[in-house]
Amino acid sequence: MKPKTRLFAAGLTIGLSLAPAAPLEATPNAIVEGVLDSGLRDELELAIGDAKAPPRDVPEARRRAIAAARDAVALLRSEGYYDAVDEPDISSAGRPVVRVTPGRRFQLRAASIEWIDAAPEPAARAAALGAVGLVRGGPGRAADILAAEGRAVAVLEKKGYADAAIRRREVIVDHGDFTVKPTFRIASGAKVRLGAISLEGGGRTRAHWVSGLATWKPGTTYDPALLAKLEKRLLDTGVFESVTVHLAPVSRETTRAVDVTLVDRKPHTLELGAGYSTTEGSGLDAKWTRYNRLGRGDSLILTAKLYDIQQKLDLEEDLPDWWGDDRTLKLGGGFLGDRTAAYDDLGGGVRLDVVRRFSKSTSFTLGGAFNFASTREKTAVNLQATPVGQTLDLYITTAQSALVLDRSNSLLNPTKGWRLEAEADPTWIIGDRNLVYFKSQAQLSGYWPMGGRWPDLAARVKLGSILGGSIPGVPADRRFFSGGGGSVRGYAYQGVGPRLSDNTPEGGLSLTEGSFEVRQGLTRRWGLVAFADVGGVGATATPRFDNLAVGVGAGVRYDLGFGPLRLDLGTPLNPRPGDSPIQVYISIGQAF
Repeated sequence: MKPKTRLFAAGLTIGLSLAPAAPLEATPNAIVEGVLDSGLRDELELAIGDAKAPPRDVPEARRRAIAAARDAVALLRSEGYYDAVDEPDISSAGRPVVRVTPGRRFQLRAASIEWIDAAPEPAARAAALGAVGLVRGGPGRAADILAAEGRAVAVLEKKGYADAAIRRREVIVDHGDFTVKPTFRIASGAKVRLGAISLEGGGRTRAHWVSGLATWKPGTTYDPALLAKLEKRLLDTGVFESVTVHLAPVSRETTRAVDVTLVDRKPHTLELGAGYSTTEGSGLDAKWTRYNRLGRGDSLILTAKLYDIQQKLDLEEDLPDWWGDDRTLKLGGGFLGDRTAAYDDLGGGVRLDVVRRFSKSTSFTLGGAFNFASTREKTAVNLQATPVGQTLDLYITTAQSALVLDRSNSLLNPTKGWRLEAEADPTWIIGDRNLVYFKSQAQLSGYWPMGGRWPDLAARVKLGSILGGSIPGVPADRRFFSGGGGSVRGYAYQGVGPRLSDNTPEGGLSLTEGSFEVRQGLTRRWGLVAFADVGGVGATATPRFDNLAVGVGAGVRYDLGFGPLRLDLGTPLNPRPGDSPIQVYISIGQAF
């Protein structure tokens, strides 16, 4: 057997061993007879349940039938069938049977609320009764009655009655007119107003910072949504193991403090990563995070990258809830070095960004950066075929804005939903080159689960443009490039687009990319992917859709629990001289 054949056989054996076994056919505890309504029959069968094996003898079958009849009676009463008849029996084959006669379904009469002790204010009374929402003449279902009672108490809490409580309700079932009349008994308690915040177990956290996060002033009427919002803001910082926000215990005072209990997470975390591709090379990256160093939910993040094509050292301080809700101030700076086929550069800079988060997956970023870069770029090839380049010392000021809309179901392994990422960066360059231009780009990705045995589908499209620039006016490290594991697989890093005569990538003023993937799961952990990528880089600011490079290939995915380990093999369909026939990419997370 050839080595490749042995590898395929081993993989097939592993896949078969990990495949789930076919479930055994279940045996119902009892057979339901006499119910014509299919929906009610399904509910009865679900309530009666299944057994692991048929009854061993007649006494056991009878016991199962009696137990099933009790379960059927309980379900039918909860659905409003208070005159139902359930007869346990045994079939001629010795199987337990329940013969059900549902009878007439009882209907609701008008519900009422009886206030224990003092009644709340008229507006609160009316709101609670309106929240009951039971329709007269509707089915007398127990679940609907209980839900109505819960809605009435929730509305009272919203109106400031934090201690509203349910007392024993009265439900009259009238077999004469087939009706159900519920009377709810509720103790509203006193109307509560919110006081100051009391911090418990704050650890490194400063009490005045927590107090500043409150969205109410002392004396504001109690609303559970206000406390829930404070709890969410504290949890969203990511620096606490747990957060609890609740009212102080009941007292004679109508204004009560809000107790906040915080449990700090470990003060430090360290994350390590690695990647490899045949053209971009290999490398390591690390991220060290220090939490709550300033006692205001902040994070200090040190990032280091050591790859063949890039070296980076960056430090960032994140300050959450900066001058407003869900607004984070990010202050950062560091050093960066690139060694690519198109250019080499070395530099550093500082930046300031404000991120406004509208939801967990939607944010808008506005900020700016100032960088210094010493860039060596190739500009031509002389008659001896030797690259001619120049070194530029540049001072670059950039205004940065970005929008992220993520409606997918996973960050690293999405299977449904969509994502939109857009960025616009006006840039001013001085030094050895003076230039002002506007760079923008946007990417839209979509994910479609086909269900059953069908594979999942994924696609993306990306466009970019630089207005006000020219080639070679825009420095090489600021132009658009395409090709590699994150764009057009099958081609080398920066391998798509215009090139000098020695095959050096030149970059461009516009970008066009698209990808399509078919993702098929094999087992709970393993999966296969087939893909096709297209891309092009243009010399003008308008993206073009002709002369596109196309790469196709396949890959393997292994689910690590938090995301997939990705191995892709790609090949170019329209290669140029110097393009390798196969490219290999290894990383964590789907390609897009």
